[in-house]
Amino acid sequence: MSDPDLVDYAVEYAQSKGAAYAEARYEHQVEESFTLKNGVLDALGLTEDAGIGVRVLANGSLGFAATNFLTKGEIKAVVDSALRSAKGAKRKDPIVFAPEPAVVSNWSVPESRKLANVPVEDKVEEVQHIDRELVDLNYKMPARFFALNTIRITKYFANSEGSKIRSYSPRVRFWYFLTLMKDSDVEQCYRNYGWAGGWEALKEWRTLDKTLEEARTAWNALDHGTKSPEGRMDLVAGPQVAGIASHESCGHPTEADRVLGREASQAGKSFISPESVGMKVGSPVVNVVDDPTVEHAIAFYLYDDEGVRARRRYLYKDGIVNEFLQNRETAAVLGTKSNGAARATNYDREAIVRMANTFVEPKDWSVEEMIEDVKHGIYMKSFMEWNIDDKRYNGKYVGREAYLIENGEVKGPVRKTVVELTTPAFWSAVDAVGKDLEFEAGWCGKSDPGQPLDAAMGGPTIRLRNVSLR
Repeated sequence: MSDPDLVDYAVEYAQSKGAAYAEARYEHQVEESFTLKNGVLDALGLTEDAGIGVRVLANGSLGFAATNFLTKGEIKAVVDSALRSAKGAKRKDPIVFAPEPAVVSNWSVPESRKLANVPVEDKVEEVQHIDRELVDLNYKMPARFFALNTIRITKYFANSEGSKIRSYSPRVRFWYFLTLMKDSDVEQCYRNYGWAGGWEALKEWRTLDKTLEEARTAWNALDHGTKSPEGRMDLVAGPQVAGIASHESCGHPTEADRVLGREASQAGKSFISPESVGMKVGSPVVNVVDDPTVEHAIAFYLYDDEGVRARRRYLYKDGIVNEFLQNRETAAVLGTKSNGAARATNYDREAIVRMANTFVEPKDWSVEEMIEDVKHGIYMKSFMEWNIDDKRYNGKYVGREAYLIENGEVKGPVRKTVVELTTPAFWSAVDAVGKDLEFEAGWCGKSDPGQPLDAAMGGPTIRLRNVSLR
């Protein structure tokens, strides 16, 4: 039997054995990755993995099992295992799924330069070229670390309701750490870029120019940076800062499984309760959204891993908690519908509630207009450190590239600006939202067994009024 036939067989067999609902997901991943340390190829890896995961609903409980042995006999055994798990659970409160229509679809992400057609030697050379250009800046840079990862993901999902969804998703990730020194002082840089598409990614990102600019701003901070002022003042925060705040203080606390307590002992809790829809959490200009359909963002998809159509989710809308990230199970508990937020890292993991591309929705301010209206403050373009508590309520962000603002003009660089606010205090201080939308890639860790998943975060530049900085 072919792999798609095995998926269909798994669903049919599970139904014949009494499953109230059944789904099977075939996934084939081809991954290539390498790292450079100070210009030298340090590691190179190529992995290929394929298998099928099966989930069933029986006796009011869910069972999940997976295999990479793709034979009819093995698939039958996996279905039997999932059914035993479900029937043995004996839950007091039966699990139900919110209803969804059957979907038949075949979608893919286009590649201008197909990843499969680019030799790994060419990929390594392109990154080594960036490293050589960095060396030519003649800064003291004792540590340069680059990593590049490409992955091609093919899936086929089917369920007992009639859904049959095929997909192909190629992705590119490029990230680096740079350490610069002047005398005994150190400045470090970190950036992470992600792309759904082909090898055109590095050109689209303008990777060389941006990496050199990052090094120049770090050296400028070492050479001319002063201690960041303390006290209450305005903060103009760049897209990278808006992005990490969106991910940590909006995306995570609106995951419905966190809201319901399922992740309490794993990824954490939430300051938001099931009754919090409609609660004020920010100013009226704040919209924080999660959208899997953003073209070329690394977490792009059209259907989630439960076969639900993806759409933009308004998590905070006009400063109000508007909706949670839902899968079919949490949606049934909360009396709503799934919004397509169920994702898994591979065939051997159950799909759970996850973010995709989380960001502040842009408006119409320019960066110059925001700065012009600041008498005394800080322009924090990027961050070097973040911390947030278990409930995603108390957060701290430390600036990497930051500048003093005086009377509407950007002055010299300042170092290690710290903004430490509760989530409502942070978003309530926002009075202006820019139009310069940018994304940063990241990983989002959750669940047990762990599922570190591709995610993007971003936004435009935003302005916070009269916040305490140190």
